[in-house]
Amino acid sequence: MCGIVGYIGKKQAVPILMEGLKRLEYRGYDSAGLAVLSENNLIIQKIAGRVSRLDELIRNEKIDATVGIAHTRWATHGEPTDKNAHPHTDCKGRIAVVHNGIIENSNALKEYLIQNGHTLRTDTDTEVIAHLIEEYYEDDLLRAVRIALSEVEGTYGVAIVSLEHPREIVCARNGSPLVLGDGGDEFFVASDAAPIVPHTRQVVYLEDGELASLKDDGFTISTLEEREIEPKIQEISWTLDKIEKGGYSHFMLKEIFEQPTTLRNAIRGRLNWNVGTTRLDGLDRHSEELERVDRIVITACGTAWHASLIGEYMMEQMARVPVEVEYASEFRYRSPVVDKNTILFAVSQSGETTDTLAALREAKRRGATALGICNVVGSTIARETDGGVYIHAGPEIGVASTKAFTSQIMVLALVSLLMGRMRTISVEKGREIIDAIKEIPDQAAEILKLDNMIKDIASDFYKKRNFLFLGRGYNFPVALEGALKLKEISYIHAEGYPAAEMKHGPIALIDDDMPVVFIAIRDSVFEKVLSNIEEVKSRKGVVIAITTEGDKEIESKVKYCIPIPKTIDILTPLLTVIPLQLLAYHIAVMRGCDVDKPRNLAKSVTVE
Repeated sequence: MCGIVGYIGKKQAVPILMEGLKRLEYRGYDSAGLAVLSENNLIIQKIAGRVSRLDELIRNEKIDATVGIAHTRWATHGEPTDKNAHPHTDCKGRIAVVHNGIIENSNALKEYLIQNGHTLRTDTDTEVIAHLIEEYYEDDLLRAVRIALSEVEGTYGVAIVSLEHPREIVCARNGSPLVLGDGGDEFFVASDAAPIVPHTRQVVYLEDGELASLKDDGFTISTLEEREIEPKIQEISWTLDKIEKGGYSHFMLKEIFEQPTTLRNAIRGRLNWNVGTTRLDGLDRHSEELERVDRIVITACGTAWHASLIGEYMMEQMARVPVEVEYASEFRYRSPVVDKNTILFAVSQSGETTDTLAALREAKRRGATALGICNVVGSTIARETDGGVYIHAGPEIGVASTKAFTSQIMVLALVSLLMGRMRTISVEKGREIIDAIKEIPDQAAEILKLDNMIKDIASDFYKKRNFLFLGRGYNFPVALEGALKLKEISYIHAEGYPAAEMKHGPIALIDDDMPVVFIAIRDSVFEKVLSNIEEVKSRKGVVIAITTEGDKEIESKVKYCIPIPKTIDILTPLLTVIPLQLLAYHIAVMRGCDVDKPRNLAKSVTVE
């Protein structure tokens, strides 16, 4: 992995490919390269490092080409070097391949290829694909790719060009997303829609097990078993300006400040105050199951897992139904107890997270009803679940998720209220919750006005090497998320704990050089958290507290206080997390870190 873009048409390919790679930089990568077909030559340029280095490498070369593929790589097999960068070629240098995913049987395939006389030159798993195509090639590139991929075990999104077929790009998908763009007289392939939007909004999302052949007069789609597929063209609704920085220093900061808008988008048209419930069209067909279900499983990874933990608290409180939150990466490798009486929610921003997809497929195989909560229309989770809810956060470019997290929480609150009204909650209580939900976007906007104050706090702590984040109840998962944001983008070691667990081990770390971030708002566990703060202070720990506006008691005890507006307990995570996002952002910037593209991370994790 990480980013693929390809073009065939009448325009110069190199500028289109380079611009496409730049639009994929948010995904995280460590090398870049391209392959273009020009006057009976297959020209390949690749280099370790940023796309800007590739740009410098080819800047003075006059490359006349109207067909090509390009890639940004996030290393899985082999170090990030020039040699291991994509594209990779066959022995004769006549076939070029770019690939997202992991070939799990690459070692066995390498042995087979070497025995058949092939010379492999890189440390990657991807290179075997080029040599397999060479091995099976006769006179039909699509057929050779189909046979080669039938030998492959693992995940892939691939794009292939060949000197023998200078006006064709073949691409295929299994577990790693690919989208085709139809520009009328030009055609595109990419790992997501961002590189395609400047040229066309007409797209087709490939399904697992599908291949496509792009030529000058159009494209065809078929399966590995050679069954023809009728393309389902969709129109992208968002515009290019949605993925530009809009005057902000970083995409992450822009997305933090977009949260009042994205939270409004998550609830728009979904609140029914008259009957104190929510309208979620994607769940209509499952209303009886939601009303009667006796067990819910939520599966997710990373930030989405933290949102899911909050969803667990919400569903259990409002709907009075047992809920389990599972790491998707663990769920599939044990024998989970799910059956036809279980509802599974798969939560993912991209809708393409490999582990989460595998978990939902396992749950469906065992008879569970699979529902999705995701951001990307047309994503694999959106297509493979039985129903679900979009979070409507818009494109999230920053690798460290912010606005998608709060939108996921909001949607989980809407689902919980819907189920609660079906089962236990009165109309009056439902209306109270809706009134509180309506206030959240404006309350989020009020918190964002504290940006300069939070930046000042960050200036006192950005040189620290360790942080502890503590919360209780609904805000324990927020502590986990605050720690994750800080470690993701600033590379500071940070841990999140339930505040009461501090005395069961982490308290040994407390000294005058250990900042401790407390979520200490006026909720049902406030007095308990106050006691935990005293425990830290007695050991000379430095406390940063997220507090409720006007809380003089906390202000008298703690030097660093960040106040948030008052809301009901179940909605507090939507507000308490925003100061933690800003704190992590400013600390990372002060440390000189690449906030939008943190090292070793990718936006859409399409490998295990």
